[in-house]
Order: sequence, then structure tokens, then C-alpha cells
Amino acid sequence: MGTEMIGKHATAMQTIGELTEVFYHSTPVVTFNRETIWLKTGGFQTVTTKRRMNQVADTFDLGYHVFQKQGDWFVDYQGEVLPFDGEIIELAR
Repeated sequence: MGTEMIGKHATAMQTIGELTEVFYHSTPVVTFNRETIWLKTGGFQTVTTKRRMNQVADTFDLGYHVFQKQGDWFVDYQGEVLPFDGEIIELAR
């Protein structure tokens, strides 16, 4: 599966064992394995960071959606809306 499905500009992907990481610039914006999904902004809550996170979710059928409401970020995951108020959020699969 190539990064062309996720985004071409400044995007890379690597898999080591069961851990997959998708980078936007030098930040692993999404890291996941069978048990956990980690979403990381790298301090950049930008439209493109959010887009890459959602593209990864769609590409790998991870079941989350990152969205913004009144300037704040949230993650809709397994029927629950969680605040994404730090640099990283961890989701149990």
C-alpha cells in the first residue's frame, strides 16, 4: 500500500514488525498496531495534519475521524467523541 492513497506531499510510511507509522514531514502523525492507535500532531494542528490522519484511517480502516469544532480538535472513535487537546492521543483498538 503506497503513500499515494494517503497523500504524496511530505508523506512517508514504514512498517516494522506489526507497527505501522505514517509520517507527515518528520512527525509520525499516525502509528498503529493490532492493539493501539496513536495520533500525534507534532505541535502542528493544521488542516493537512488532520487530513493525513483521516486519510490513514480511511486507507487502513482504523475507524476514527479527526475533526475540528470552534477551533478545538476532536476524535470520533467507536461511537465516542474524545477531545484531542494535547499533542498525542492514544486509542485502544
